[in-house]
Amino acid sequence: MPQRTLKKESNPETRKTERFGLPPGESIRRKGPQDVRRSGGSPNDPDFMMSLARGLSVMQAFSRDTPRLTSSQVSKRTGLSRAAVRRCLHTLRLLGFVDLEESNEFSLAQRVLTFSHAYTSSNRLPRAAQPILEKLSSLLEESCSVATLVDDDLIYVARAQVSRIMTVDLAIGSRLPAYCTSMGRVLLAHLPQEQLDEYLRRVVLRRHTSRTIVSASKLRKVLEKVRTDGFAMVDQELEEGLRSVAVPVSTAGGQVLAAMNVGTHAQRMPVEAVKSRFLPRLLAAAKTLSLAL
Repeated sequence: MPQRTLKKESNPETRKTERFGLPPGESIRRKGPQDVRRSGGSPNDPDFMMSLARGLSVMQAFSRDTPRLTSSQVSKRTGLSRAAVRRCLHTLRLLGFVDLEESNEFSLAQRVLTFSHAYTSSNRLPRAAQPILEKLSSLLEESCSVATLVDDDLIYVARAQVSRIMTVDLAIGSRLPAYCTSMGRVLLAHLPQEQLDEYLRRVVLRRHTSRTIVSASKLRKVLEKVRTDGFAMVDQELEEGLRSVAVPVSTAGGQVLAAMNVGTHAQRMPVEAVKSRFLPRLLAAAKTLSLAL
């Protein structure tokens, strides 16, 4: 009677790594999904779609500084294997979300803009904020914005611009570091203590100008004052010549959802004038927005 050969069961982790295109022995890690960990993702979550997370991570690898990338460069920026990146880019290209240049470099396609439109047209915050910002901007003759905190950055969700005062052209979807911006400090100041402690341990405070606060202990004291005062003033810490003031936008229950600011050129408006002329109107506009949410 012929002997039966028993098929050896492969290790579950090995099957997972093969399934997701990782080399044998390499564990599955949500790189790029630092965002996933901070938003509550769990390695043991059975409903978590790793393939979707990887696709989104690949799309986020492109930026203003890196509009075109090879698959190898995307792999380095995301921490994903080249095989996984290749499959993601192939799928995104077939769906019309990335283009392939003659130089074998990839870039985001115009279809990505449908995500931005879907957000701004369906979310109450940007829809309610835009007319209020336009009225405030017209009154003060300065650029005004509303932003929220996403991971470690400030993201603009609404903006009314009358003049360009920064070297970087800001628009809806623009990201800036939270620690050296007025809106970022308002939002950081209202984080739960544990989240603020984690942020200060995690983030590298880089110097953008000679005025930028790069000490975690000093920043913590500044944030305490922001919480007490009800507004944040940042004077040329992100960029020379840029001065701005921001206030919180809250729900009826007092939860801070976003921040609203007015930015001006330092030579045009002294600090005290920003407080006396801008702050009262900014507070009134933020209150109007809060009531509209």
